[in-house]
Amino acid sequence: MKTVLITGATSGIGMEFARAYAKKGYSLVLTGRRTERLEKLSDELKSAYGVECRLITADLSDEEQCRGLVGQLEGQQIDIFINNAGFGTAGSFLDTNLDKEISMIKVNDIAMHILFKLMLLKMQEQGSGEILNVASSAGLFPAGPYMATYYATKAYMASLTKAVAKELKLQGSGVYAACLCPGPVDTEFNENADVTFALKGITPETCVRECLAGMARRKTVIVPTLTMKMAVFWGRFVPEGLLLNMVGRQQRKKTQR
Repeated sequence: MKTVLITGATSGIGMEFARAYAKKGYSLVLTGRRTERLEKLSDELKSAYGVECRLITADLSDEEQCRGLVGQLEGQQIDIFINNAGFGTAGSFLDTNLDKEISMIKVNDIAMHILFKLMLLKMQEQGSGEILNVASSAGLFPAGPYMATYYATKAYMASLTKAVAKELKLQGSGVYAACLCPGPVDTEFNENADVTFALKGITPETCVRECLAGMARRKTVIVPTLTMKMAVFWGRFVPEGLLLNMVGRQQRKKTQR
């Protein structure tokens, strides 16, 4: 039986990945900050699919807990790693909370980097594995006025993943790496980021379904829905100043609703 590790499994996209892999019969290792939510999800998956879950409570804004998470997996094969934990914030850079931004950088980038690296080394030693870093379509645009730090964290994730994925292909590695870059998804993201999406979001189910199809085709950058694919594609041909104005207007709408 194959095993999948999912961070940020207590809500949204992470929770939906847990359901999708449980339905496939995978053994699950689920992590998150909220133990009661992990236990509730575990009970749901056991009842629905007869799947046993290993639960590890961890706050990934703490670097030592990131390293400790991987340490707890020593001796256990992980076939798929969904590097999903993250959150956002919105508003003028003059007004946004510095502590929240630093915490976001710690989770979205530092924790992501540590876990990506350590799990990649583990899988390289195994000789096989799949890693999905859950980024955002925000990471594929030059910048995001009124969500400046969030866009920057996701750009880091997308850039790192694309570079490492190319290295792995050139080296003939048995490990596959990809990043998921969705547009708006109807999750708790809005509440945590203090925004309301200006565009209609897709469901976590749709996001995960399209992502799994992209992973099956071994795509490196997975952008769910044709609408968002077209937005990312045509964004390459728009002058950067004009594109930043367009993105800025769209992000500012989120904070005004």
